[in-house]
Amino acid sequence: MKIKNNIKMPKFNEILYPLLDFIRNGEEYSVKEISNIVRDKYFNLSESEKEEIVSNGYTRFHDRLMWARTYLKKAGLVKDPRRGFVQITNQGSSFLNKKDNKKEIAIKDLETFEEFMDFQNIKKDSTDEDKLLLKTPIEKIDSGFSDIQDSLKSELIEKLKESNPYYFEKIILQLFQKMGYGDFQETKKSGDGGIDGIIKQDALGIEKIYTQAKRYTTNNVGERDLRNFKGAMDDGEIVKGIFVTTSDYDNKAIKSASKSRNKIILINGEKLVELMIKYNLGIQVESKYEIKKIDEDFFIE
Repeated sequence: MKIKNNIKMPKFNEILYPLLDFIRNGEEYSVKEISNIVRDKYFNLSESEKEEIVSNGYTRFHDRLMWARTYLKKAGLVKDPRRGFVQITNQGSSFLNKKDNKKEIAIKDLETFEEFMDFQNIKKDSTDEDKLLLKTPIEKIDSGFSDIQDSLKSELIEKLKESNPYYFEKIILQLFQKMGYGDFQETKKSGDGGIDGIIKQDALGIEKIYTQAKRYTTNNVGERDLRNFKGAMDDGEIVKGIFVTTSDYDNKAIKSASKSRNKIILINGEKLVELMIKYNLGIQVESKYEIKKIDEDFFIE
């Protein structure tokens, strides 16, 4: 049964309920495979609208469905059981039952979930007027770009946390090479004494830097981890080190690093994904836009 009778391309927020409703049985679904099914089951679109392509190469409907999935995911209502798939969560099932009467989910409904508020960086005491301030076209572009970047950072850190710990160590070494450091050397997977890799600070390898990578999902790096890292640096007589984690560092760990006689740089999860985006590691450019304006000098006689 279609919930939209008019021939009109739905906005992404109008796809929130249909998508959640379609996957309500708890099974895993390929997002790519169900896109057209959801489109045809819940919406009456013309053939031309079904075939409309946007700049990223997807159909407009599929692009909006992907954003609907992202918003549901940030609210904890769906999850990615594996790459390219979507599955409703227990929280999503409970929430959906409450929405079956209206058959509609609004953005303000998602704002009842703390994790979504964190994703949107919305203050709990902000008013609707604050959220709907009039913006210039350029401000809207900047705001949209910022939303895309925030979503990318969130998905990227999740991918890193899901990766194999040994592969994560290799990702970090690849990042440093992208940043302009010299060749890297991986250490043995056991008995490395707190060292995951060695990178050359310069092309000739005159100076070297020890690296340590901790793929933590929830726990922060503590003082013990830093102490082991510093000990390995002392044993190897290398005075510079970089410690990277997908989480963050507790106060004792930060203090331990700052008081070390060796130079130790701490990179947390937020900084890590920023560097990966900056140096295009693990991501790809989807589309580019040019903004043009009148050349006033051209019209001066």
